[in-house]
Amino acid sequence: MLHYQIEFDDYRQHLVHVTLRFLADPTQVLTLPTWIPGSYLIREFSKHIESVKASDEDGRLLKISKFEKNKWRLFNTDHELITVEYDVYAYDLSVRGAYVDQNRLYINPACACIGLVGHEDKPVEVEVFLPPELKHFQLATGLKSKSLVKGRYTLKAKNYAELIDSPFELADQTRFSFEANGIAHEFVVSGQHKMNAERMKQDIEKICTTEISMFGSAPFEDYTFMTMATANSYGGLEHPNSTSLISPRDDLPKANEPVEPSENYQRFLGLCSHEYFHSWLVKFIRPENFVNYDLNREGYTSLLWIFEGFTSYYDDLILLRSGVINQDSYIKLLKAQIDRYLQNPGREIQTVAESSFDAWVKFYRQDENSNNAGTSYYNKGCLVALCLDLGLRLRGSSLDALMRKLYENAQNGIQVHEGTIYELCKELTGDDWSEQINHLINTTDELPLDQLFPEFGVSYTLKNDKTLPFGLKLVDKPEGVVVQSARRDGVGAKAGLSAQDIIIAIDGVKVSVKLLEQYAKEEGVFTVYAFRRDEFMQFEVNASGSVLAEVELKVEDAVKTEKWLKA
Repeated sequence: MLHYQIEFDDYRQHLVHVTLRFLADPTQVLTLPTWIPGSYLIREFSKHIESVKASDEDGRLLKISKFEKNKWRLFNTDHELITVEYDVYAYDLSVRGAYVDQNRLYINPACACIGLVGHEDKPVEVEVFLPPELKHFQLATGLKSKSLVKGRYTLKAKNYAELIDSPFELADQTRFSFEANGIAHEFVVSGQHKMNAERMKQDIEKICTTEISMFGSAPFEDYTFMTMATANSYGGLEHPNSTSLISPRDDLPKANEPVEPSENYQRFLGLCSHEYFHSWLVKFIRPENFVNYDLNREGYTSLLWIFEGFTSYYDDLILLRSGVINQDSYIKLLKAQIDRYLQNPGREIQTVAESSFDAWVKFYRQDENSNNAGTSYYNKGCLVALCLDLGLRLRGSSLDALMRKLYENAQNGIQVHEGTIYELCKELTGDDWSEQINHLINTTDELPLDQLFPEFGVSYTLKNDKTLPFGLKLVDKPEGVVVQSARRDGVGAKAGLSAQDIIIAIDGVKVSVKLLEQYAKEEGVFTVYAFRRDEFMQFEVNASGSVLAEVELKVEDAVKTEKWLKA
């Protein structure tokens, strides 16, 4: 067994002290992941590791040498009981790292628990010690845990892979328990908030029950939701039997939350639904090369349009099917997805399969050019899922049936490869889907939504009522109007204006976003004055705005629409 001891005595300095004890091999290599499962970016967690020391069972210091960015080596240690100690700097308020202060102790073991090469399958025990003044903190985790003494917890993982994919939090928490299809669930919220816990329990239980019922069973025995409430942070990360969420406190249900959830609360429910769905699709159903992660380097796949895109389709659909939101709210959420897609010029540059493969260098590293050059495997993947669902239903099947096939395959040890969706669509309908699927994922052609929606009683109408002034996304700042991004097809970019430029005047008049919007609707050529860095520049810009396409969805035949939306 590998034994970790984690102490938080220096939480005010955001330091975590970790002690690892183990029986070593003759030459023992230690390693820390460079990325965390479910978030496709090399994060270099070892940069937060400090003061690594090793000693033998008599307390004598041993030489431990770092030979790669995330690897250390011990020599001449055959079957000796070795102790390795180090500190971890923990001040990353996200769902992917570690964060400790006087209000919260949060650890993703992937960034804090150095592992042993050759010992990956050994069981793991983690002892957590709280400082006396924080002994009142409660524990939340998906790991098996127990506490025999206040302020001290023992966590157990069956192996290192389970350990690093199971975060834990200690804090003052609001919590409640419930069962969904006979499975125990725990919902935990930390941070300052005024959540209506009864309403949250009512809605989250419906969501979980609906998702388990869709698949027929769950790949976990229990489940924990961990939510950190903040002012405006947002995100989530899935784990096998838990999820870590961070949310604006205003997105949590209010004491007077209306029967039809507010837009803010819908957003939080969609986040919960999304990460919970990942317990099936990502954590259990995986790309073939993700069955065993190599956390030392990137793991490429062109299939994230399935794993994130399908999940993004179902997250809001589950809200409707569970009865948490009504049909009007769902259609509004779907319209927002379509509008986002239509207003992204990068959809004409990058396919959704390419977007999946490039996640490591593009999606998690957004810049001012991202919207011009790329598409989102979340957003377009969601609409690809919609197209597949509607197409399958026209042929007597559904995406639900395909999802259950994926789950059945995974239960039999068969995971997802490049041809899986093609094969299952043919199996479910008897038709060859090669042309249709290639069109959806390997081209930048428009999606056939205008053809599919009317088959299910929904009219699909494009509108061009909105524009971006001069093709520029702008925001008012004290120093002027800042260009956040410039569409390549816009007159502003063609005139030379760029992201980060600070516009201060147009035709000699001090600007605001509102004034620029007015000028963009007029005729003529205008002189725009701006600073780029600390250099003053001027640009001759033709009056025009880039059209922002929007869609209008309207249910015309409720009976046909019900055939799509029902489970």
